[in-house]
Amino acid sequence: MKKFVVASAIVLALGSNAYAESFGKTCTSEPKEKWLTVEAIEKLVKEHGYEVRKTKMKASCAEVYVVDKQGKRQELFLDPVTGNPAGSDWQSLEKKG
Repeated sequence: MKKFVVASAIVLALGSNAYAESFGKTCTSEPKEKWLTVEAIEKLVKEHGYEVRKTKMKASCAEVYVVDKQGKRQELFLDPVTGNPAGSDWQSLEKKG
């Protein structure tokens, strides 16, 4: 049973890393030394009108769990170097919402 739990955790972890990439949204290939801090990412997201619930730096992306202006929960994948949405920009993202 323990092996199953560990194997499941590994599969889930790998799957979540591939999630951003699976939509053609490469976040960054820059080294972590060039990345913004979690605090800077959260500040940027809040400036665009989102309520931040949780932020994780994962693989090559900043994953930010938010509530948008309409009260919907969303998961944003951001380039941790620029703070822009992966494969997009803030204007395009806001038009969708």
